[in-house]
Amino acid sequence: MGLLSDAKNIRNTDPAGTSLAQVLLLYPGFQILIFHRVAHWLYRHRRFFLARMVSQWGRGFTGIEIHPGAQIGDNLFIDHGAGVVIGETAEVGNHVTIYHGVTLGGTGKDKGKRHPTVEDDVLLGAGVKVLGPVVIGARSRVGANSTVLSDVPCDSTAVGSPAVVVRTRREGEPCAPSGELDQRDFPNIIDRRITELERKLARLEKQESRRAKWEDNDLPDDLLGD
Repeated sequence: MGLLSDAKNIRNTDPAGTSLAQVLLLYPGFQILIFHRVAHWLYRHRRFFLARMVSQWGRGFTGIEIHPGAQIGDNLFIDHGAGVVIGETAEVGNHVTIYHGVTLGGTGKDKGKRHPTVEDDVLLGAGVKVLGPVVIGARSRVGANSTVLSDVPCDSTAVGSPAVVVRTRREGEPCAPSGELDQRDFPNIIDRRITELERKLARLEKQESRRAKWEDNDLPDDLLGD
């Protein structure tokens, strides 16, 4: 597949994309793919200075920074795009949707493969940070402003900072393409954790009350008073 296929995918995925010409000329998420194709070719041919120069031109033109070494699959849709950063050893699969403010970065401690792998049909919500050589499994989604520090299994939903898996698609349940996944359909993980803590506290208080009652009943009658 080529750039024309990428442009058609963006037009079909984005409700605001009214024409192919609009995508080709006005969408930074498509324009950065042109810069990256050139930069990545130069990078693979060890023209590292020229590769980085082209990628920096792309960053200045679109506000999206993709290192020339990153491997990008077909039909990537970067919506809006401002502040997106994709590191050198990152791998992005096919039909992935990325919103603004997403970082596929390193932790500063790894060598070699130090950036994330995002498999096919994944959705990364606005402001998501995926750090280190972790894997976001196919057909998964990560809620806005989450921080992913460990692997996310296939067919899962992860939210929070650090992100935790809150839902896994059941066998036989239909799977929508990444561009159609509902970004509002996430459990409220904060409310869930508060509810769990309240239940634990209630159980502990009940156990403490029983223990105190048992100890009182075990005391001599003259110490219990009237």
